[in-house]
Amino acid sequence: MMEVRVKDSALREAAAEGMDAFVGCFVGAIKEAIGGELTAETMAELNSDQVTLLAWDVLHEEVMDGGFVQLIHNGYGPFIFKNPLAKALKLWGLRELSKLIYSAHTLYIKYGEQIERDCTDDEFMALFEQYPEFDDLDDTFVEEEEKWTADIAHYIDENIERFAIIEQ
Repeated sequence: MMEVRVKDSALREAAAEGMDAFVGCFVGAIKEAIGGELTAETMAELNSDQVTLLAWDVLHEEVMDGGFVQLIHNGYGPFIFKNPLAKALKLWGLRELSKLIYSAHTLYIKYGEQIERDCTDDEFMALFEQYPEFDDLDDTFVEEEEKWTADIAHYIDENIERFAIIEQ
C-alpha cells in the first residue's frame, strides 16, 4: 500500500480553516502520493477509504461546477457509478448522499451514452435542457453539500489512520 503523509501542522491549519480545507488536506495528500493522477495502477495502491475520498472529490468538483450532466460528459460516469461509491458512502454514514448517487446512477444508465458523446460547446450546453431529470439531483447536492462535507470530515477525523500517516 502507498503511504500517504500529512504534516500535523498542515492538518491543524486546515482544520482551523474549516471542513472544506480539512477534507482538502487529505485529498491533496492522496493526490500527491499517487503523482497527481488516479489510474488503475495507483488505485490499487490505495485503500478503499482513500479511493472513496478521491471519488467524493471528483463528484463534488464536477457537480458543484456543472451538475451530474457535466460529470457524466467529462467521462467520470464509470468512476462514480460503476464503482461502489454509493455503498461506501452509506457505510460512512452518508445515507442520503448514497441514495442521491443511486438515483443519478439510474439516470446515468438511461442517458449516459448520449451525454458522454463528443460535442461542441453549444451542444454541451444544450444537454442541460435535454436532460432536466438531473436538475433536482443537482439542486439537492448543492443544498446538502456543506452538511455532507462536514460528515466526511467527521468520518476522516474518526478514522484518520485509514487516510494518512500524520507526521510531526
